[in-house]
Amino acid sequence: MISFRCGAVLPALIAFSSACLATPSHAQALKLIPVPREVHSLTTQSLPNGVHILCTACNADDQFTADDLSNTLQSRDITVSSASGFRIELTRLASHPVPRFTDEMRPEGYVISASGNTLTVTAATAEGIFYGAQTVKQLIDGSGSSAILHTADIRDWPAMKYRGLDDDLSRGPVPTLDFQKKQIRTIAAYKINIYSPYFEHTMQYTSIPLMAPPGGSITQAQARELVAYAAKYHVTIIPEQEAFGHLHYLLNWEQYTPISETPHGQVMAPGQPDSLKLTHEMFAELAAIYPGPFLHLGADETVELGKGQTKATVDAQGLGTVYLDHMQKIVADLQPLHRKLLFWGDIAMHDPDLVKKLPADFKRETIAVAWEYNPQPNGFARWIDPFTKAGIETWVAPGINNWSRVYPNWNIAFANIQQFTAQGQTAGATGQLNTIWNDDGETLANNDWYGILFGAEAAWHKGEASIPTFQSSYGQVFHGDITGKIDQAQQELMAAHQLLHDTALKSDVADLVFWIDPWSVDGQREASQIRPVLSQLRLHAERAITLIAQARNINPDLREQDALDALDLGARRMDLIGLKFQISDEIAADYAHAYALQTSTNKDDHSDVTRALGDINNAANGKLQDLRNGYSLTRDLYETAWLKSNRPYFLRNNLARFDFTIQLWLGRIDQLRSAQRQWTNAHTIPPATQLGIPQPQL
Repeated sequence: MISFRCGAVLPALIAFSSACLATPSHAQALKLIPVPREVHSLTTQSLPNGVHILCTACNADDQFTADDLSNTLQSRDITVSSASGFRIELTRLASHPVPRFTDEMRPEGYVISASGNTLTVTAATAEGIFYGAQTVKQLIDGSGSSAILHTADIRDWPAMKYRGLDDDLSRGPVPTLDFQKKQIRTIAAYKINIYSPYFEHTMQYTSIPLMAPPGGSITQAQARELVAYAAKYHVTIIPEQEAFGHLHYLLNWEQYTPISETPHGQVMAPGQPDSLKLTHEMFAELAAIYPGPFLHLGADETVELGKGQTKATVDAQGLGTVYLDHMQKIVADLQPLHRKLLFWGDIAMHDPDLVKKLPADFKRETIAVAWEYNPQPNGFARWIDPFTKAGIETWVAPGINNWSRVYPNWNIAFANIQQFTAQGQTAGATGQLNTIWNDDGETLANNDWYGILFGAEAAWHKGEASIPTFQSSYGQVFHGDITGKIDQAQQELMAAHQLLHDTALKSDVADLVFWIDPWSVDGQREASQIRPVLSQLRLHAERAITLIAQARNINPDLREQDALDALDLGARRMDLIGLKFQISDEIAADYAHAYALQTSTNKDDHSDVTRALGDINNAANGKLQDLRNGYSLTRDLYETAWLKSNRPYFLRNNLARFDFTIQLWLGRIDQLRSAQRQWTNAHTIPPATQLGIPQPQL
C-alpha cells in the first residue's frame, strides 16, 4: 500500500512535521505501478497551461528521458511549453543534493519533491532519472487542458536488481519489430530492465541456415536494431537460445540426426562432438549481436535425456550427473565470450548435492533461474534453495499463465508472481524473470499486459506486492480509465476462470474447451462437468464486454486500445464457449422432441416438428447459424488482433482451426436442411444418431 508515514516526510516538508500532509484521501487518490517505497501525497494541480520540462545539467541519457516525458504528455494533448506551465525539473544528485538519498538508492532510485509550482526529479544515475520520470507520467491524470497533476513527495528504489520479461518467440507468434519496440517502451515505463526473447529456432544464424523459418524469424539486423533501441530505455536484452532441450525444429533436419538423443526428438545428445560445436556456433553469433553481460542457455525440460543415445551412460552414472556434466562443458566452452550464462533450474534442482559440488568457476559464471508457474501452499524453497545454498546467483521465474487459454488465468498468475517473487527476495534472489509462453501458438500478446505489469510491481516492490492495490490501479494507469470499469472487466474474466476451476473439470477457460466439438464423445463428457456453470460463465463474460464498452463510451480516448480489443475478444470467446454447450443441449432436446412427434396424426404436433426443426436450422436465426456466426466473428476479430502485434507467420495454422470449425457447423446446417426437406416431403426425419446429434440431457 502507499506509505504516508509522518515520520518519513521529505526535507521539503520538514517545516510542517507537526502534521502529516498526506491525508488518506490524497494517498488513496494516487494510482501508481509499481507503488513507490514512500509516497506523501500533497495536493492536485490543474494544468491549463500544460507543463514546462527542464533538464538541469542534462547529458544525452537525461535529455532522452526529458524528450520521452514530453512525447508522452503531448500524446495526451498536454501542452509542453519552453516558457510557461507547471515546471517539471529533472536533475542529477551531484548538482542538486537531497537528504536521505542512501547508497541503496543510488543505482536506480530517485526522489520526487514538490514545491510551489515545481516538481523536481532527482537521481544519481540516468536510470534513476528515467524511472522518476515514468512515475511523473503516472502522477498526471486525464488529458489536454483538463489534465490534473497529483503533486507528491516520493522516495523510491527497487527491491530487485534485475526485473525481467522472458518472451516466447518460438511457439507460434513472432512479433513484428515495431511491436517489440512497443514492448520495450512499455516494460521500461513500469521499470522492467530486462527483456529476454526465447528462441528455439526463430533466431537467424549464418552458421545454421536451415533452422530459422522464412518469414518467422528474427534477422541479425533486426536484433541489433532492437538492442540499440532498448538501450535508450535502460533495458538489457538477454537472448535465450535453447542449448540442450527444446530443439525439435533443428533436430527435425536430417543433417542433425546424429546429434539427436532420439530420432527427430527435441534433446541434443551429450557426448556427441557436434552437439558442443553447434552450441558454440550459436552463442558466438549471439554474443556478437547482443552486447549485454548475459546469455541464456535454456537447458530446461530435457525429458528425453537417457532415452536414446545416452541411455547406457545415464543408466551407469545417473541423470543428474550426465546433465550437469554436459552443462559444465557448455559453460567452459563459452567462457571466452565473457558472459554470465543463465540456465533454467528445473533439472538440476532435483540433485542439490551435485549442484553443491559443481566447480567454483561454473558457479561464478552462471545464474540459475528457478521456475514454477503455480502458487505453492508450502512455498517455493525447493525450487530456490538448491542454487542459493550452493552459492550460485539465482533469479526466480514466475509466469503469467497465458498459455493455451482464450484469455490468461490471472487467478493463478497473480498468486504465483506475488509469492514466488517475494520468497525469492527473502532467499537472496537477485532477479525476477516473469515469463510468457505461447504453447499452442494461439495466444495474443495484447492479452498479456495485466500480468506483465503485475510482474513489474512484484519485482520492484519490497516484500509481497498487493494484488488488490494493483487491481484497483491498473485500469487508470495503463488505460487512463478513471471509472474502474476496465479493472472490473478483468476481474469478471478472473471469475469466469474460477468457475471452471471449481467444477469437476478442475480446469480453466482453455483453448481446448473453445475448440472441442460439443457433439463429440469428448465434448459431451466435458459438457457434463461444466453444464452447471455455463450461464454464470456467460454472464461474467458478457459483463466484461459491457464494462469495456461503457468505459470506451465514457472516454473514447482510453489508452492502449489494442489491449482493450484483446480483452474484449477474450470475453467473447469465453461467452461463445458457454453458448456452444447451451445451444448443443437445446438442439438435442429440440430434435428429440421433433423425432418423438413425427408419427403423430395430430396436425398441431406436425407444426411443432416443423417449428422445432426451424429453431435448430433457420437462415435468419437458427441455433446452428448462431454457432457458425459465433466462430466466424471471432475468427475475424482474432485475425485482426494477431496482425496488430505479430508477423503473418503461423497465423494460418490458427485461422485453419476457425475455418475447420465454421465448416463443421456449415456441414451440420446442410445435414439439417436435408432432414427438413425429408420432413416436408415424407413427414419423417432421420434418427439423431444419423446426424451426429447427441442424446438430450434429462
